[in-house]
Amino acid sequence: MLSLLFTSPTATFLCSISKTLSIKSTLTRTLPFFTASITTMSVNLQSHAFAGNPLRSKTLKPTDPLSPTLALETLKTQLLDNTHQLSSINFRVLPFRKGRPLASSSGDGDLVPNWHLRWISLADFRSFLASSRVELSGESLVYLGSRSEEDVVYWAVDVSEENNLINVLGSKRFCFVELRTLMVATDWTDERAMGDLAIAGHARALLEWHNLARFCGHCGAKAVPAEAGRRKQCSNELCKKTIYPRVDPVVIMLVIDRKNDCVLLSRQSRFVPRMWSCLAGFIEPGESLEEAVRRETWEETGIEVGEVVYHSSQPWPVGPNSMPCQLMVGFFAYAKSLEINVDKAELEGKNDEDKVESLK
Repeated sequence: MLSLLFTSPTATFLCSISKTLSIKSTLTRTLPFFTASITTMSVNLQSHAFAGNPLRSKTLKPTDPLSPTLALETLKTQLLDNTHQLSSINFRVLPFRKGRPLASSSGDGDLVPNWHLRWISLADFRSFLASSRVELSGESLVYLGSRSEEDVVYWAVDVSEENNLINVLGSKRFCFVELRTLMVATDWTDERAMGDLAIAGHARALLEWHNLARFCGHCGAKAVPAEAGRRKQCSNELCKKTIYPRVDPVVIMLVIDRKNDCVLLSRQSRFVPRMWSCLAGFIEPGESLEEAVRRETWEETGIEVGEVVYHSSQPWPVGPNSMPCQLMVGFFAYAKSLEINVDKAELEGKNDEDKVESLK
């Protein structure tokens, strides 16, 4: 295990070299500007949060009834069919409001509430909308994937403009919950719960992208959903440009002092007290992932990095709404220098001087 490394009044994070997050205990020491107190916690992670989406495990053939195009045709047929004729395919809908998925909790007495996504059948969702005098169309739903063993297709829909739905869903003890809250409240040892979290992250990323990509960036015409909401297309007959969800890659790195068995961590002024993080930053045009790691580390802390080793990656759909499809790419970065010079525009600083301390 690594212990904490050189710190300034602006740096610290906790990580391990394996996919097991194990924060070793009882490091308590007072430094000139802060006190560090770390208690024992060990969690075995099968995958990162928002990764391991079970609905994206394979791509279905276009002739498969559960594929995006054919599933959308069946969905539209059911929406137009007032007789509620039964279909061999079941549809489940996950509503979102302002980036928050619908959820409910279970737990009795003193038990900690267990939050989980609240999927709604298409028939029930239509009933909820009808009571709110809202019409549902196939274009408003986004295809998330399917479970072939259950003949179920899953969809997401943004109901941010439908204020009447809050009372209707609230009467069922449902509520819209921040995705970050669900991430923290989810049992990370529960494979099914982690899969649901990944589905919710994928859904939020697509819905927020739809809200951003309203017009064609080539000609300015309105962009309309295509491929069951997985793409968009320019409505201009002379353009017809296909628009794909934009993925914003971000490097996140644990900077290591190999000689002293320490790591570098940082914090921003918006962080809650005693919260520390790895350094991170967006990739700029024309640079490799490794170059981005070295540049960001140098710009934010003045530390020069040599060897850069890839660790793993994860989707990150809980960033700013303007960049809902971030991909975090994690690295170990080995420091060549140890003198910290903090960029206070990026990271938090105290007083007018930055001191380098070690915590071991």
